[in-house]
Amino acid sequence: MSQSFSLVDSLAVSDLQTYLSRAARVEEGSVRLIGGSGVLAVYTAILYPRGLLDQTPTVLGLRTFAIEPGVAFDAVVPIRSLLDRLARIADAVAAGTTSEGAPEGPVEVRMPLEVSTVTWAGISPPRGGWRPVGETTFELLELTAKTGIAEVAEAVPTGTGEQLVQRVRAEVWGRPIDDLEYVPAGAAFAAESLGFLGAGEPVTILETGPWTRLTTRRGHILVRRQAWSLRG
Repeated sequence: MSQSFSLVDSLAVSDLQTYLSRAARVEEGSVRLIGGSGVLAVYTAILYPRGLLDQTPTVLGLRTFAIEPGVAFDAVVPIRSLLDRLARIADAVAAGTTSEGAPEGPVEVRMPLEVSTVTWAGISPPRGGWRPVGETTFELLELTAKTGIAEVAEAVPTGTGEQLVQRVRAEVWGRPIDDLEYVPAGAAFAAESLGFLGAGEPVTILETGPWTRLTTRRGHILVRRQAWSLRG
């Protein structure tokens, strides 16, 4: 398996940094990197159940980046370690001292050591078979996210135990969004947190099997629906 990949230029490095930094503010754990056919898929976990009785929905963020063809890998690495490497590369490029590529050319990124105890990374969203089922709006998702954030903050005082925090989060973010019966509020939270929403821009909704995907021009939110909510 490849231990590195090359992004097309320093702007892509900055873009990946921004995405991972936003994800780390929500869940500073790990990131899954899948490379192949000239595409890097970067999955981050925003919400996921922490135990058998936890009803929190699985909600992942996804951004894709162009990489060199002929490289293939599937790795889960610490998000903070990857961010540190990207920061060093960005600093070197800015100073004009990097040997990994000029600002206008490819930039090599070496991957940190893998981790193997990430439960959500074992759930793989499909790459194909998606069918469009509708659209929603920036306004609805933004309102849902902000309302939920305020509700969680009000219900969880400072110093509250982790078990109660997780229960509140599961209740708030597991609720269906108004007029979007099969999309939990956690999808709106993820889209807002990752910066995927743009004023006035439509959000396409697609489905395949137990998965729902919300797609904007900035990225994708993937939701694995609970068994009780499966259609048909």
